Amino acid sequence: MKKILTFVSIVVLAVSCAKDPIFKTEAVDMCGQWYVTCDAVDASGNVVLEDPDLFGIGQFIILTASTANNTATEMLLADTCDETFWDFRCKIAADPATMTFSATDSENFFYDDCTATVTGGKIIKNGATTPSGQPADAIEFYILFSDDSYAGEYYDRLYVHGYRYTGFVNDN
Repeated sequence: MKKILTFVSIVVLAVSCAKDPIFKTEAVDMCGQWYVTCDAVDASGNVVLEDPDLFGIGQFIILTASTANNTATEMLLADTCDETFWDFRCKIAADPATMTFSATDSENFFYDDCTATVTGGKIIKNGATTPSGQPADAIEFYILFSDDSYAGEYYDRLYVHGYRYTGFVNDN
């Protein structure tokens, strides 16, 4: 009887320790939290405003996330809506095979009268070095908001670039 109870205990323990598979979205490699800065650039991508703290924004956080459809070909691109940048959340086209993304006149889900055009979006694996010296994925893209009154007069579009959140305090 002792042997049977021991065997049953071992089986129950083994079954209870089995781990469920971790669910991953279709665009998991492109999703994340990013620490970025913004530059005003001309049509060729040359920085036209030399201020390292454009509009007093400094470094801010953006997010890339899967949509509710959970497809590999679309994502959400958003800032944290803490009034440091533009308060935007847009659906963008994504290609996980090339780690690129873009959007043309994508609806900004925060403002009815604003759309965003995203070009040149890409994520580069280990393409950045964080402030603490750690390697991290890099993100970069150009964005133009339809309600940007400075675009066209002072610059062509905004260049957003930075690195993926690492979790290290010195990288924030």
